[in-house]
This record gives sequence, C-alpha cells and structure tokens, in this order.
Amino acid sequence: MEGIALRKNQLTYSDIARSELFRKLIVKKKRFIIPMTLFFLAFYFTLPVLTSFSEVLNNKAVGSISWAWIFAFTQFIMTWTLCSIYSRKSQTFDALCKEIKDQAQAAERKAG
Repeated sequence: MEGIALRKNQLTYSDIARSELFRKLIVKKKRFIIPMTLFFLAFYFTLPVLTSFSEVLNNKAVGSISWAWIFAFTQFIMTWTLCSIYSRKSQTFDALCKEIKDQAQAAERKAG
C-alpha cells in the first residue's frame, strides 16, 4: 500500500490527496453519497411533481387523509432514515480519515 510521499520535506494537501488511502476515501464517499443524493432528490421532488401534474395523490387513503399527506409524512421518515444510514456509514469514512492522518504524521516524523 502506498503511503504519503513528501515533496521538499514539507507535507502539503497535494501530497495527501495523491495517497492511495485518500483516493480510496473519495471513491467510497462518492459511491455512497451520489446514489443517496439522487434517491433523496427523486423522492423529494416526486411529491410536488405529482401534486402539480396529476390527481393520483388526491385520492383518500384513510378517512379524510389523502395520499399526498401520507407521501409528505414519508418524506420525514425517509430523511431520518437516510441520516441514520449516513451516520453509520460515516464511521468507515472516519476510520479512513484517521488512517490518512496517521500516515501523514508518520511521513512528517520520518522527514523531520
């Protein structure tokens, strides 16, 4: 595994960004965040689009409560769920960040 290589005996952001662990962190975060963001945006904008351009959510679901209200309530649940999932997943990102910091500190000690 490639560590952090110093140039000119001074650690820079570019040195860290070129490291294998940093690239691994960025790839893992993108693989997680991009699909979750796309799902969130699709789910979020479905309500205004459906209520503006169709009557499907105007039908009664339970008593006088329409499907639009139920869909709106599920957006809160979806947001809380995504936050919970991200909080759990962020622990792996934090572990990689700690490894990157440890490598950077080791490279500085080695150089100085």
